[in-house]
Amino acid sequence: MHVVFMGAPEFAVPSLQKLIASDQHKVVGVFTQPPRPAGRGMQVRKTPVHEVAEKHGIPVFTPARFKGEGLEQLQALHPDMICVAAYGLLLPQSVLDVAPCLNVHPSALPRWRGAAPLHHTILAGDTTTEVCIMHMEKGLDSGPVYLRLPVKIKDGTTTGKLHDDLATLGASALMQVLKNWPNYRERAAPQHEENLTYAHKLTPEMKVTDFGKTAHEVRQHILGMCPFPGATTKLDGVLYKLLDAKLAEGNGKPGTVLSVDPKGGLIVACGEDAVRLTQLQREGKKPMSDSELLRGGGINVGDVFA
Repeated sequence: MHVVFMGAPEFAVPSLQKLIASDQHKVVGVFTQPPRPAGRGMQVRKTPVHEVAEKHGIPVFTPARFKGEGLEQLQALHPDMICVAAYGLLLPQSVLDVAPCLNVHPSALPRWRGAAPLHHTILAGDTTTEVCIMHMEKGLDSGPVYLRLPVKIKDGTTTGKLHDDLATLGASALMQVLKNWPNYRERAAPQHEENLTYAHKLTPEMKVTDFGKTAHEVRQHILGMCPFPGATTKLDGVLYKLLDAKLAEGNGKPGTVLSVDPKGGLIVACGEDAVRLTQLQREGKKPMSDSELLRGGGINVGDVFA
């Protein structure tokens, strides 16, 4: 089977690698986002998918949209199948008409359709999720689903950990559907719209930790924002990135430091109960445990994170 792959970030890499390694399929082209400035130095970087494709000598295309040349490049490849994982572009009908389009989606559709399903799964405190292989149609993640693989989310799971797990599982699920395509072709089940939720794009404002919420909500916010873009808070004007937290005992004005014992950890009051900030990164410093941070001094009982 001749396959065109469309994807951009690290999440898409395992799926592309599985396709490349398969002796049943040939990746005839890869479509990805154009190189863009990134990182502290704002150097122009190719996407992870772009780099993998180039390493294997696969033609790479980076159209900003599928009009004119972009669509012509796709049509010229004559694919039997288009496989998509975190591409970042909503595909027009003209692309969907070229060949069947399968999408690797990391949520229990129709829960968390949209741009940031992994983050919202953790932010909401979901205890289960799925990897779905769905048939792409013009709507946003609205197509029928060929295969669902359920996943239990362990307590303390970050978005980063869930990302890695579902990227690997999604690649295997995609290959399962492709391997048995004649059987799956007519088995796509429509989504149930009554369970629909949207995972809207993260905004800079969402990074700020609101200690006025319950301890459970504060912890899920920290886990959901880890490792990117990172939950943040300030103390005495200094910015801290919060990387991990545990539920703790204690009450007080939200954001107030309740304990600075290096053994017991850095405990902060929430709107209900408290959290221990177990892993932090002070602005300009490397990540460290709360015990390491507290041994350096500078944080006192009664200080307020805001």
